[in-house]
Amino acid sequence: MKLRERFEVSPRTFQTATRVALGSLALIVLTGAAVRLTGSGLGCPDWPKCFGGVVAPAKTHAVIEYSNRVLSGFVGLAAIAVAIMGWFRRPYRRELEVLAVLLPLGVVAQAVLGGFTVRSGLEPGYVMAHYILSMLILDAAFALAWCATYEPGDRPRATDKLGVWSVRALIPMGAMTVMVGTAATAAGPHAGASGTGEIVPRLDIFGSDSLRWLVQRHGALGVVLGLTIIAVIVILRRAGGERRAIRPLLFVLGLLAMQGVIGITQWMTKLPSGLVWVHVTVAVITWLCILWAVGSAGLLEGEAHRREKG
Repeated sequence: MKLRERFEVSPRTFQTATRVALGSLALIVLTGAAVRLTGSGLGCPDWPKCFGGVVAPAKTHAVIEYSNRVLSGFVGLAAIAVAIMGWFRRPYRRELEVLAVLLPLGVVAQAVLGGFTVRSGLEPGYVMAHYILSMLILDAAFALAWCATYEPGDRPRATDKLGVWSVRALIPMGAMTVMVGTAATAAGPHAGASGTGEIVPRLDIFGSDSLRWLVQRHGALGVVLGLTIIAVIVILRRAGGERRAIRPLLFVLGLLAMQGVIGITQWMTKLPSGLVWVHVTVAVITWLCILWAVGSAGLLEGEAHRREKG
């Protein structure tokens, strides 16, 4: 008997595994932000070991940094497990396996990039790339978990082309807002090594005014994104509109309003690390809700037919 016939994974088991992977990948984004905001980014000055050993020394920032690395290892195991389970899932679905394989590949890429980031002394470009790659892996994990929740044909196809594409257009807008926010953090006071005393270069594209310029653009993009979402909701509520995405979009609107309050407060209070971490956390949740809206809007009828023929 072939191995694939002896070990079969049910759709429900695989669905649970994808959600665990999604949750762990979201968690590692937040713990990575905590490493930076506690000034522990160079708590372990070498990589992959910590001060030449496989166990971190009894130093606060070393323990924080190394704990995040260990957690990344567990996240990697979860990603590998999902990729293997996708192969044994019955019925087998190739699109799920392709998405599942992206997770361990992304985690490996993150580990390598993390090593370069540490060895560069936390250069802003590397740190920004590290975060952006985390969000891309999170995209793949969400797509996998969403697609694993439904079997082909479970959800009715959308006929509202304008509505569906309006929701999808929020992806690049949201991504731009996140990227500018990442740049603002790179220009801010939380370089990631304050706890260990190293001097880390900051993003300095406009001289001493870089932080203010980026924060203002980040805030403006957030406002534009919120107004665009309101317009999209109006489009979806028209006669014949695809209304399945309205609920997640309302969540996004609420989260953006919260982000506005948090953002203004943290700027007025000179960017305390705890509040910045909350801002990052809400940003991750907001991004996941945008992905939820896109998934809820669904595939258009023509797209579904093309996939079936492919």
